[in-house]
Amino acid sequence: MSDQALNILGLAMRAGKCIDGEGRVLDALKKEKYVYIFLAKDAGDNIQKKLHDKSRYYQFPLDKTYDSETLSRAIGKQNRRVIAVCDKGFVQLLQKA
Repeated sequence: MSDQALNILGLAMRAGKCIDGEGRVLDALKKEKYVYIFLAKDAGDNIQKKLHDKSRYYQFPLDKTYDSETLSRAIGKQNRRVIAVCDKGFVQLLQKA
């Protein structure tokens, strides 16, 4: 991943296509058809295992490249460790980035 992925994440947030927070992201995995998950590499062990298992089960990409500070800055919020992009177009852009 590159800084391009962070730019796409910011655009997706402004477009209203992002979900943040562990519970909301886990719900989105069950309901959405297109999901790209950003998980902070400094997130706790429990949430890392849970999201890794769920993303593998539902076959959604999981990106653990960035820390929580970088992800939070990309979407303009504070203390975000889990972010999901739920839009086909943005997910395709992120996979290419």
